[in-house]
Amino acid sequence: MKTLNRRSTIRRSSGIAALALTLSVGLAACGDSSDEDTDNGTDSNGSSDTGSSESSAPETSDEGATDAAVFGDACGEIPTDGAGSLEGMTVDPVATAAGNNPLLTQLVGAVGLVPGLADQLNSAEELTVFAPYDPAFEAVPAETMEALTADPEGALAPVLSYHVLPERLEPDEIAGTHTTLNGAELTVEGDAETGVTAGETGTEATVLCGGIQTANATVYVIDSVMLPPAN
Repeated sequence: MKTLNRRSTIRRSSGIAALALTLSVGLAACGDSSDEDTDNGTDSNGSSDTGSSESSAPETSDEGATDAAVFGDACGEIPTDGAGSLEGMTVDPVATAAGNNPLLTQLVGAVGLVPGLADQLNSAEELTVFAPYDPAFEAVPAETMEALTADPEGALAPVLSYHVLPERLEPDEIAGTHTTLNGAELTVEGDAETGVTAGETGTEATVLCGGIQTANATVYVIDSVMLPPAN
């Protein structure tokens, strides 16, 4: 099991980034359940704020556990309100929710290259997704990315499906060896307090923000694009 070196600074040609932005907008539109209460300003007579999702911190979410289970330094980079916030992502299925998250535009672009993959992820009942953030894709050597995107179904799809488990695992149950959607096994170690890694020691990906809830998946944002074992 390998991860692609996240320290290399080779930048991607603008094609996948542009595609990522396009797909990000498209997926957001698909699942846009804009719950925002049209706030014409609160009355000076102090009308009761029944469910006003206007609180600046997502911890006021109706799902008390939404924030409680989330861990990792990069969680602070997620918007505090709107469709891409921790609370906002809970209402959409995972591919749509990822399209609203500013950390995951490159992943959304890659998923969009594989015919039917976004629909497959959105329609699944329960998933766990290890989601490489944008700098992880930017660190992939250009020739490797070109080879993957040139063969979306034969090369890119197996890599992306290696990041998905066909069951929903929360932070207190993520440690262990799991069979991925790709069919290969992935070892996950650690916990919310000590930190979580996925893959073999020395080449593992680190979870930057874990336990993010969507309508049908638990998401762990990671710092590397993982490659399935060669078999």
